Amino acid sequence: MHVSASRLRLFKPVLRAACAMFAPLALSSLAEAALPPAMDGQALPSLAPMLEHVTPAVVNINSKTRVRVRDPFFDDPMFRRFFGMPEGPRERVQQSLGSGVVVDAAKGYVLTNNHVVEGADDIAVTVADGRTVKAKVLGTDPDSDLAVLQIPAEKLTALPIADSAKLRVGDFVVAVGEPFGLGQTVTSGIVSALGRSLGIEGYEDFIQTDASINPGNSGGPLVNLRGELVGINSMIFSPSGGNVGIGFAIPSNLALDVMHQLIEFGEVKRGALGVDTQDVTPELSRMLSLGDVAHGAVVTRVRAGSPAEAAGLKAGDVIVSLAGKPVASDQELHNLEGLSSVGAAVQVGILRDGKPVTINTSLKAQVLNTAKGDSLDPRLAGVVFTDSGESLRRRGITGVTVTRVAEASRAYASGLRSGDVIAAVNQRDIDNAADFDRVIAAKPKQLVFTVVRGDNAFFLRVQ
Repeated sequence: MHVSASRLRLFKPVLRAACAMFAPLALSSLAEAALPPAMDGQALPSLAPMLEHVTPAVVNINSKTRVRVRDPFFDDPMFRRFFGMPEGPRERVQQSLGSGVVVDAAKGYVLTNNHVVEGADDIAVTVADGRTVKAKVLGTDPDSDLAVLQIPAEKLTALPIADSAKLRVGDFVVAVGEPFGLGQTVTSGIVSALGRSLGIEGYEDFIQTDASINPGNSGGPLVNLRGELVGINSMIFSPSGGNVGIGFAIPSNLALDVMHQLIEFGEVKRGALGVDTQDVTPELSRMLSLGDVAHGAVVTRVRAGSPAEAAGLKAGDVIVSLAGKPVASDQELHNLEGLSSVGAAVQVGILRDGKPVTINTSLKAQVLNTAKGDSLDPRLAGVVFTDSGESLRRRGITGVTVTRVAEASRAYASGLRSGDVIAAVNQRDIDNAADFDRVIAAKPKQLVFTVVRGDNAFFLRVQ
């Protein structure tokens, strides 16, 4: 490369400074080139001491799901006999890798994402010292994308849990996990935003961070500089599939509340006003004479026996705040309801006939009907079905959710798993547990379910 004399004159001061800086290193040995532990009597900043306490609490989760493969040829018994194929359903195994964090060393409780273990048949957890043990699922909550596992291991290390409500934008955070199956990896960044809602999960109150979160990091901890758990790494925003500095974590306060409910009740009880709503649109704003109001959730229906009915809410009211927090959309109201405690007294700010009104009420737990397979059909013995609930309905999915399926049952052997949503029976759409009960009560000769599992939908026949 040719450098002109004028450019060389510009470079000379830089070259002299560089030579002065690197000359001692060039003359010393490689061992002596390492940075000293202190400069000017001050220790160099390092996250290593904190991470020595954090990383032993981070685990690797390997889950396997057996999925039945349907093929018109292999389903034909004559075809199988002609080609000497084995009897019984063909299966393929789906494998998922993720991370988790030990939050109770004595009881072996591990927090992770629901999508890491959703529908899994086998879950193996590898702790930091290399031991691998089978995990038991204590409960899952797809609406918040959280799951609680229990592992039978001694001498575990648990992370202390911080109050995520005290996080501030700009706080330094560290994400730990096992991205791409490479092994335990640490990335750092800051809290970029708080209270993010993306409209893709049931209940959202995400911490946004620029600490790198990649596939395999899901379920791992986001910690502060004291080594305390502030969030569970959940997802990234990425047009390309790789990290672009926009990651999301579930706040520790929300994770802790979900964990306690899953351990105590096996499910999460959430508060609800008992209203159906939709976003304010320019057209609705004109119809309801809202003037300049362009945000809020318009009440379209008040459910009978609900807190909203008792408090006097009416169709056409526009909810603009709940418990002192602004409501800009239908999704924000849904989040605030689901993240509030059952029985909590709240103030609902509304616009009625264009005038502001405050209504006092409390939130009641959502009531979901249940159907037990034992009383419906022998083929469904050992399975419990529950109404799919508000979050799935908001995604356009109706039907019943499988909340429990015994491993020794015929349904389990056929491939049905806890967390599956049954949207139709024999290609007849169902809306809720009562509807499901009526369809099964007709005693159909075959049971072919349309199952929604994660982002996939497929037919499943219960033998």
